[in-house]
Amino acid sequence: MRNLFAYGTLVCDDIMAEVSGAHLSSASATLRGYRRRRVKGEVYPALVSDAESRVDGVVYWNVPPSAWARLDRFEGEMYSREVVCVELDNGAVVSAATYVARPEFMDYLDEAEWDSSEFLRKDKGTFCKSYIGYRALQ
Repeated sequence: MRNLFAYGTLVCDDIMAEVSGAHLSSASATLRGYRRRRVKGEVYPALVSDAESRVDGVVYWNVPPSAWARLDRFEGEMYSREVVCVELDNGAVVSAATYVARPEFMDYLDEAEWDSSEFLRKDKGTFCKSYIGYRALQ
């Protein structure tokens, strides 16, 4: 898989560039059949299956193999990389990998939706300074 659908912190180009080690082009996209839930005690989300929901995010194009290795380390054991179909703003449907919460971690998730605007407004700075996933990249 060469494309990544990002729905949380990696939607931010600067975070994605730092994590992936690459500057990638992207496009807005929507994933149907999933929702973003807050991770308890954290400022980032997890993606879970939900037939009635949809998640807005971005598709990063042509992610190089070296970036996938970094992304997998950053996301950690809580997430599995899965291939999904996302819809672009022009109606085209493309395949992309995304990170979905593994079933054994469902107890770590809040029922509340993750709010991207709240993250950008008040939590991004804290996340960038303290998220444990960054240490996995060193």
